[in-house]
Amino acid sequence: MRFTWETSRRAFADAAGWFVRTTVLVGNRWADPGLGEWDVRALVGHTSRSLLTVEAYLARPANAVQVGSAAEYFRATQAMAADPAVAARGRDAGTALGEDPVAAVSEIAARVVPLVDNEDGGTLLTTIAGGMRLEDYLPTRTFELTVHTADLAEALGVAPEVPDTAAAQALQLITELAVREGRAGPLLLAATGRTGLPAGWSVL
Repeated sequence: MRFTWETSRRAFADAAGWFVRTTVLVGNRWADPGLGEWDVRALVGHTSRSLLTVEAYLARPANAVQVGSAAEYFRATQAMAADPAVAARGRDAGTALGEDPVAAVSEIAARVVPLVDNEDGGTLLTTIAGGMRLEDYLPTRTFELTVHTADLAEALGVAPEVPDTAAAQALQLITELAVREGRAGPLLLAATGRTGLPAGWSVL
């Protein structure tokens, strides 16, 4: 499944904007439970990395495409995502947001979104999974921004009002991953109200 560059660029910007707006709602609840072993600060820090990695990887041009799609990226990084170091990086990223995390998140988004807007979707960059086109990598960041901002909304007790563009792209990726992993049946049944999904079920 491929997304047009304009679609991906818009979805990423909308997801980033939603993340910033939701972070504003944290108030003084940075030490409250966020997701798993993360508190809210660590969850926001981890989510901010969806923006920061785009910036970092654009500074590392690739010579060739090694990962050809967003879905392939998630499959290639499946083992890495389970590494305990991911949780530690989230906590470190939360700490790095400093005394005013809201301002820090806003500044990061204000810097990275225009950076993407000025790029061509065909730009080659080096990711942790290998060389990718920006147009293929960006949907993975939109997915992470969307899912983790929904996590943040849940932690704060507010409705996860996902932007349509970001929701559509994230759900398309979930569908593709479910089909590739042979998990489409349970997802279809749950999405149509037939059955619930088992605890811990995931397409990732």
